[in-house]
Parts: sequence; structure tokens; C-alpha cells
Amino acid sequence: MTGPDAPDAAPRTVPCGDAPASVTGGRLVLAATPIGNTDDASARLRTLLAEADVVAAEDTRRLRALAARLGVEVRGRVVSHHEHNEAERAADLLDVVAGGGTVVVVTDAGMPAVSDPGFRVVTAAVAAGLPVTAAPGPSAVLTALALSGLPTDRFCFEGFLPRKAGERARALADLADERRTMVFFEAPHRLDDVLDAMVEAFGAERAAAVCRELTKTYEEVRRGPLRDLAAWAHDGQVRGEIVVVVSGADRPQAASTADLVAEVLARADAGERLKDAVADVATAAGVAKRDLYAAALAARSR
Repeated sequence: MTGPDAPDAAPRTVPCGDAPASVTGGRLVLAATPIGNTDDASARLRTLLAEADVVAAEDTRRLRALAARLGVEVRGRVVSHHEHNEAERAADLLDVVAGGGTVVVVTDAGMPAVSDPGFRVVTAAVAAGLPVTAAPGPSAVLTALALSGLPTDRFCFEGFLPRKAGERARALADLADERRTMVFFEAPHRLDDVLDAMVEAFGAERAAAVCRELTKTYEEVRRGPLRDLAAWAHDGQVRGEIVVVVSGADRPQAASTADLVAEVLARADAGERLKDAVADVATAAGVAKRDLYAAALAARSR
């Protein structure tokens, strides 16, 4: 018998690489599931689903469907673990770990705790000193970033933007000067409004990519300036799972020494002490105070 009402089986410990085990051998495992293509499931995910004592799933029906496609029988107890019950469920899951059992946490797609349930139970496990490890795998964030054609050396993940227009505009305004590549999740029915808001906040020419249905049959990646992507989104209803990747802001051009000297002298002429003006301007511009002070004195003596 399987499912939420199945009796607890004797605890079984699943090997999980070199992760530390508790005194009783239990552990919490975050297991990544396919974001679209079932063939992306790892052998380790299959083993974990088959042998775990408890599988905590964001949607138990989707878990059962995934297990069927993988040809895996989930013999342990299956419990729901989603955003509405994660806090209260954590204690029960950690009791299993403390008792020597293996708890596997899965979400509908991708890596648990990344814009999905998992963060709270990990935090609770760490606080309790219980072992936590991961069975890595597909990630919509990294897949979209890699396919975007935008810089990948430095990036930040912003998850879902606020649904309300005003809150969304303020959130994007705060990111206008962000120099790292930015990755967002978005619902398809809000994509046109979000891209319009990005045009307003980042500028029409900012490079971006919209990644749709990653790893699935109708995978599509649209690249171009935000202006063009917004126009495309308005042409028709975009469907599927959406990830938006936006390039970071350009580094502002450094002011010339002549410009900095002119600013220093203008402030000094207005009554500010020369040294104070130099210190303030040099700090803001990221230049050496001594060099700027010498340049200002030379300019004054002409």
C-alpha cells in the first residue's frame, strides 16, 4: 500500500554521495526533477524515489505521474509539501530524518527551494543539526541563462516579479542599475505587461531573451532588445513555462580628469574647502584624492 495513508515502513537509508549522515543514518535530500523532458531525470532520482522512506512532493499526483513515466515504484510514504503547508510539514519530515529515515523533497519541476517549496524545511534541518544534501539535476534558471546568449559570468535570480503593476515597477526600478545578468520567472498571461514594464525601467534597447517551454517539444528562445520582445509578446498569447533573461546595465563611463577638476573648482568657488570638494568628488568617481587634488591646484594656478 502506498500514498499518504500507508503505514510507515522500516527506515531505509539511501546512499547520497559523500553527504554526511546523522548518528541514526537519516538525511533530508532535495531532488531535482525534469523541467520538461522526462529523459533528463537522473539515475539517482530514480533510486531515491524508489527507496526513500518519505517522499514530500509539491503535487502528489504529478509525482505519481512522473514515477510512472520513469518506471519507478514509490514504496515509501508520499506526503504533500507545498507553499501552503511547508512550515507545518517541516517538523514531521525532520522527525523522520532524526529517527534514521530518508526524506526526499521534490517539486513539480526543477530544484526544490528555488522559487519552489524546500527553503523552510532546509532551514529547519540546518537549525536542528540534521544532514541535508541534494541530488542535482535540471534547472530552468541555469538552462535559460545558458541559452540566452547573454553574459553568464555574473548573474542574479529574481524569481517572480510582483503581480501588481505599481509594485512591479518599483521592483524593476531598483534593478535598473544592476550590472549582472538577471533571470526572472513569469506567467505567460503576464508576459506582455512585464516586458512593457522592463522597457520602461531598463530601456527599449536592453538585450534580453524570452525562453519558453525549455527542454519540451515546443521549446523556443527569442532573443533581442526588450522593445522587440515586447512587440512579439503583444502579437499573440504566449503559452507555456516562461523564463526571462535580461542583460545587466552597462558600466557608466568614467568621467574625465578635466570634468572632475571642473566640478571640484566649481564647488570651491561656491565656498567649499578645496580639500573637502576633492575628497567628495574623488570618492564618488573612484579616483585617487592626491591625483585629483594636484590636478585641481595645477588648474587653479593657470
